[in-house]
Amino acid sequence: MSVGGADRDGSPGLGKVDGERVYHGRIISVDRDQVRFPDGSVGTLEMIRHPGASAVVPLLGEDDDPEVLLIRQYRYAADGFLYEIPAGRLDPGETPVECARRELHEETGYTAERVEPLFTMYTTPGFTDEKIHLFLATGLVAGEAMREADEFMELVPTRLSRALAMVQQGDITDAKTALALLYAAGFHIG
Repeated sequence: MSVGGADRDGSPGLGKVDGERVYHGRIISVDRDQVRFPDGSVGTLEMIRHPGASAVVPLLGEDDDPEVLLIRQYRYAADGFLYEIPAGRLDPGETPVECARRELHEETGYTAERVEPLFTMYTTPGFTDEKIHLFLATGLVAGEAMREADEFMELVPTRLSRALAMVQQGDITDAKTALALLYAAGFHIG
């Protein structure tokens, strides 16, 4: 199937038929799109457009229960502090792995000898096209963090077993963090 055009059989394609940008901001834009659905009908959807992001699970140590460099960060939208892994928005022209390395250094002060991809996820595909590229970082070397003025966070080194218990107990509620920790523990550690 094609998006917005016609399929090979000549039937109308899925996806955007028309649309308009209703807001453009520093981080996101909002579009009001006319979309053709699988049954051929057309409807209006409001979509938040985002350039994408990277997040990284930073591990200190090579044993079966390494420390994870979690961040406890103030999030206005969550009305408080959340435990998260280092993450941030892709800069123009930046690759996902470059972003992961940059965010790791900016938020924790650490650099990594190895950064390997885990997977890419959609954050909330019902209303945004934002994708987060998840990575695992090892061979960490300490340095000085370079946080942005609106980043209020503290570094919280936590054993992986404890971080997984925090997911289970509902203490880690950030989706990218919970999924990345579970994925790393299930498929890459031990």
